[in-house]
Amino acid sequence: MKQFINHKEDMVTEAIDGIVAASGGALTRLDGYPHIRVVVRADWDKSKVALVTGGGAGHEPAHAGFVGKGMLTAAVCGDVFASPSADAVLAGILAVTGPAGCLLIVKNYTGDRLNFGLAAERARAFGHKVSMVIVDDDVALPDLPQARGLAGTLFVHKIAGAMAENGADLAACTEAAQRVIKSSRSIGMSLDTCTVPGSPKENRIPDGMAELGLGIHGEAGVEQVASSGAKDAVTRVSEKLGATMAKTPHVALVNNLGGASVLEMSILTRDLLDSSIGPQIQLIIGPDAMMTALDMHGFSVSVLELSEGDAELLAQPVHVAGWSGCKLVGTAPILPLPDGLSPVRSPASSHAPTKAFLTDCCAVLIESEDDLNALDAKSGDGDTGSTLATAARALIEAIDSLPLADHTQLYRAIGLELSQTMGGSSGVLLAIFFAAAGDASSAGKPMREALQDGLVRLRQIGGANPGDRTMVDALLPALDALQDGLPQAAVAARKGAAYTATLTTAKAGRATYINAEQLEGHIDPGAEAVARLFEHLAS
Repeated sequence: MKQFINHKEDMVTEAIDGIVAASGGALTRLDGYPHIRVVVRADWDKSKVALVTGGGAGHEPAHAGFVGKGMLTAAVCGDVFASPSADAVLAGILAVTGPAGCLLIVKNYTGDRLNFGLAAERARAFGHKVSMVIVDDDVALPDLPQARGLAGTLFVHKIAGAMAENGADLAACTEAAQRVIKSSRSIGMSLDTCTVPGSPKENRIPDGMAELGLGIHGEAGVEQVASSGAKDAVTRVSEKLGATMAKTPHVALVNNLGGASVLEMSILTRDLLDSSIGPQIQLIIGPDAMMTALDMHGFSVSVLELSEGDAELLAQPVHVAGWSGCKLVGTAPILPLPDGLSPVRSPASSHAPTKAFLTDCCAVLIESEDDLNALDAKSGDGDTGSTLATAARALIEAIDSLPLADHTQLYRAIGLELSQTMGGSSGVLLAIFFAAAGDASSAGKPMREALQDGLVRLRQIGGANPGDRTMVDALLPALDALQDGLPQAAVAARKGAAYTATLTTAKAGRATYINAEQLEGHIDPGAEAVARLFEHLAS
């Protein structure tokens, strides 16, 4: 089983039970399982206009995650990607509607329109005041007569919900909802489809491609385009949105479709604010998962043209689990580094052979990035190649500012550069290695002995010894053999690296967390990097 569920038929009811139990008493539900699944405010007294919405499960936190003071009064939940029944919707309406009436907020899908529409008619027959609005904010197909409802629905929830909480009547809430719908635009992009529990996954998006303008139920997008990173994705989305946006202030909602990492969402947000529509975005909601499509590896952007009073309604505090808050877009002043962290650098000096040697070594690490990452993925977190390549690129960029003609100061300068540009424990350890080598060089020791002293200090502080399955297994014999020449050092380094593949227990680094079966037969990536460097230098 690839998902943390128990039984497909119990997914929605068990999820609702979890949401209610974790709400701190703010939420409850109607009796009626398994066919009637309605989450309601536990404190509701029917004194104000009720807001009811819903739809298929799989969009969490929508819709139950927005039930609470200041937003929704009730959410009616269907099966995954399936509209709830008219009876379930009617149960929700009857449970929360008082004299002030009820506003139904419905996304523009056939099942939702039919079931919510029928429930509204039946509720009116009981004498209740019920109005209904249809959200159709998708701009992927601008000429489509029935555009889909996407994450722009949340603008309606928030603004109409704040108005209802403030005492507005049903007519005013309905009018505001219709205005917000008219002024909202949304579009999404994904690198992969979603996994519907109990169904085979549709792998229609090839590697290296992305789908633009897809829906929140896994339905196909408008087109497949080459996937060229976050900035390109945001450019495509911004172009679609910008074509329909007025040149006025807007609020943007940056939505994770379920499978994008927090890191990716932050990058996408940065690129959105730097995009062609960035200057029009004055307020931002997210980035966060607010209206998802299960585990879809994608994002959507929704924009709303701001009218008078919208900013205040969007910022009004709410007591719901799914709302990220609405914030003013701005730039914070960048603070200077504290005293003592600005490095004291040795004067730059030129030396063509040293520059060529260092550049050549860096090129080997950059070319090995993917191979070393693949090795590290078998015994660690898959980033050794990227860490070394990043440091190598930084060293090449800084090379003309280094004291190339003074090897003692050069060791120290390399250590300083690595400590600033190379992440994780590797950067610290190599900074210690080169700093200690610089100290040994200043005492008059030749290169090989200076590097050996650096390795001694690295082992003392890092705790790695021969046989611990680290780069020490390749570097120590290579430096010992270097007195006989580079070819002998290269052979020793390769032998040491190969030895790490026979070790099933690591005693240093992240490989210590990996079991023996996963380690066996795989060379340590740090040792492999050392071996490749010496082999290249000897060739």
